[in-house]
Amino acid sequence: MRRAFETETEIDRPVAQVWRELTDWEHAPRWMTGIEAMSCAGGTAPGSVVTFWTRGRSRTGTIAAVEPERALIVESVQGGVTARYTYRLRPSGSGTTARLTAEVATTGPWTLLGPVVRGAIRRADAGQLDALRDVLEGRRV
Repeated sequence: MRRAFETETEIDRPVAQVWRELTDWEHAPRWMTGIEAMSCAGGTAPGSVVTFWTRGRSRTGTIAAVEPERALIVESVQGGVTARYTYRLRPSGSGTTARLTAEVATTGPWTLLGPVVRGAIRRADAGQLDALRDVLEGRRV
């Protein structure tokens, strides 16, 4: 997998509150740009399937790993593109440091388009943590 981007932000809320918002699947469209709706069958556990709707299409991802209040990894395979999103939380003063790393692997005919796909993912998703912070801190509803 090749890194598409990595970003980090400080959120003025305790880790437990950030974790609740991060894993509140139905409310994720508040801070995930381009996501119209989201749900998760099986709760927040490894192997659970996350379904999200974007641009009128249904897509899925699978929770690959969970460390409650510390880390969440979600992988999505769409054709020859595999995207892995790793969210990490750690206490920082009275708040939380949140980090998001997105990695992408391409196969088959998608291999040549790898740089384009990574760029598109970076443009679409690199602002997630800032939007999450804004929701939690009351700057965005």
